[in-house]
Amino acid sequence: MRSVDEQLERVLGAAVRPAPVRLSISEAYGLRCAEEVVTSRPVPGFDMAEIDGYAVRSIDVMGATADAPVSIPVVGEIPAGSRQPLRLQPGQAVRVAAGAPLPTLADAVVPVGHTDGGAARLSVHRGVPSAGYVRRAGEDVQPGDVAVRRDAVVGVAQIALLAAAGRDKVLMYPKPRVSVISVGDELVELARTPGAGQIADVCSHALTAAARDAGADTSRAALVRGDAREVGAALADRLPFSDVIVVCGSVGGRAGSEIRAALAGHGELDTTRVAMHPGSTQGFGRFGADAVPTFVFPSHPATALVLFEILVRPLLRLSLGRTDPHRRTMTARLTSPVSSIEGRRGFLRGRLLREQSTGDYLVQPLGTSGTHLLSSLADANGLIVLPEDLTEATVDEPVTVAFLPAP
Repeated sequence: MRSVDEQLERVLGAAVRPAPVRLSISEAYGLRCAEEVVTSRPVPGFDMAEIDGYAVRSIDVMGATADAPVSIPVVGEIPAGSRQPLRLQPGQAVRVAAGAPLPTLADAVVPVGHTDGGAARLSVHRGVPSAGYVRRAGEDVQPGDVAVRRDAVVGVAQIALLAAAGRDKVLMYPKPRVSVISVGDELVELARTPGAGQIADVCSHALTAAARDAGADTSRAALVRGDAREVGAALADRLPFSDVIVVCGSVGGRAGSEIRAALAGHGELDTTRVAMHPGSTQGFGRFGADAVPTFVFPSHPATALVLFEILVRPLLRLSLGRTDPHRRTMTARLTSPVSSIEGRRGFLRGRLLREQSTGDYLVQPLGTSGTHLLSSLADANGLIVLPEDLTEATVDEPVTVAFLPAP
């Protein structure tokens, strides 16, 4: 039986890196930059007023106080966006709006609140230093500065820098494309009422949502009967448009044999038992000319979602440029006892709580009556991770919990 860490190492070794494409910066959030973006112009592009006020020479209002104000004439007004040059003479002021260019010779802006707000003549009650309330040309970004480095994950600040640098498009690594294929003769689409022996296809919808939450572009294929030819055709159809494929269906038994037979013509599937629960029996391989990472999971939605969380999500996060693709973990005390299977790493659903008196984390185990129950998974905001050598954990015992934040 393979360990979880060994299986995860195999999976992450197949991390995808989609070919870069040029995208609008509005589409770049959360993606990795595929080029080093160097600015070609200063930001800001000119000396500008930081706030609404009066442009002055700082020396002309030096020492002004409420008891001894300085009075100077107001000789004009410059709105934001003005393109008309204006020259300030010694002993004068010009009304300026925030973002307006400063007139020549002005080196400071007096805030309106430091004055009497005069229109023709201004009484200044507090002086300002040189460069006070002024944004100097290039103080944020100089030509030749790197706005975004290659392989950096673009966040809000990086998009602001790209926009300020005048870049409306940038070369990015796109989201990985995930296709989900649901296999089973018993499955029907949600719009149909299941008949005798039939069940609604829940698994593919759940896994598609999980892939989208992980940051992928997703595609859910139509339901496929458990026939090797149909499964093979569905896989061949999705391979050219996928960076990762997840097949949910039987891993063992006759139906599992049909899936393995279908995949055999496209690559090698490693079906093995992994020392974990739920989801010990699973498959992983690389298929097609592009060696697309492909997973085969059981059809139980709750089990498949746990497997996705442990194996597929880190692969997708790694391909998106995250240096640590795993969920944040914390230590919490159990509110009730739990049991695990000897020799397997347990991933049990739990609800993280906070003890008000101490601030300590507590975790309430959920779904202890069955790992297949979807209702307890919906209430969970964490996965309790129990090591392979632990079979029983008691109340107040500290355990590791992987935090599953709400969308």
